[in-house]
Amino acid sequence: MQLGKIENSTLDDAALSAAMRPIITDGRAEVAFKAAPVSHMLSRLDHLYYRDPMKMLFPRPQPGDISQAVLATTSGGMVGGDRLSFSGRAGENAQLLITAQAAEKVYRSLGPDGKMQVVLSADDNSWLEWLPQETILFEGARLRRTTSVSVAGSGRVLAGEMMVFGRLARGEVFTRGLARDAWDVTLDGRPVWRDALHLDGNILQVLDHPASFNGARASATAVYTGRGAEDMLEFARESLEGAVQQGDGVLAAATAMANIVIVRWLAAEPMRLRSAYGAWWATFRNRVNNLPARLPRMWEI
Repeated sequence: MQLGKIENSTLDDAALSAAMRPIITDGRAEVAFKAAPVSHMLSRLDHLYYRDPMKMLFPRPQPGDISQAVLATTSGGMVGGDRLSFSGRAGENAQLLITAQAAEKVYRSLGPDGKMQVVLSADDNSWLEWLPQETILFEGARLRRTTSVSVAGSGRVLAGEMMVFGRLARGEVFTRGLARDAWDVTLDGRPVWRDALHLDGNILQVLDHPASFNGARASATAVYTGRGAEDMLEFARESLEGAVQQGDGVLAAATAMANIVIVRWLAAEPMRLRSAYGAWWATFRNRVNNLPARLPRMWEI
């Protein structure tokens, strides 16, 4: 048997460069609900679009609760350069709760920032809840997240985010990288509140400083916005009293400005913060919209 000579195959520079180029995720999901024709029926899906790695699920709500949508990210987390975008809308007279299937993990980046954009819209006389699970920042992660909330007429939005600084169970703390978490809230097109958390440089010094995070390894923000929302400040503070007792070691406070209530949490242990945050959310939604004082099933861990 005669063996032929096998020539060495080589990639040209362009092919080699393309093969080594990192894979960038560009996911997007959009969901909108409209009111049912009969007032006592659940709001109905009006618009749906998603592309990998983002998907939408629609579990059956528990008795007495409102329509629910669940955002799932099948990639398992974000890396440097990834882009994720989500848009959620409650149409006129609709009621909708949107949550996430699991915590969002942001892995170490080799340089580029991961970008996440959340756009929430509530039309006249609607109710929209945005209750994602926590975002976990790995050491060296770089994240830029913007949450835009737009309310029209007598619509109302209850929205929040939680952030965990490191994989604490394995002794890791988020000491380097970037965490920028910005909010932009408008009512009938006019600014209500703009805010941004920006952690860069010597992050551990900021987390440990007594005038800053005071050793906290997890934080959370919730906003309730709509016409006259500031009238609910006392409800927000009363709801905090019982909620903080469930998460011992959690610091929390609420304040208000025209058409918005803002609540903040800090804790050294993320699970205690999650417990206090969830307890407050369940109580507050009941007080301001007469909804069941409970969280969606995705939160039952």
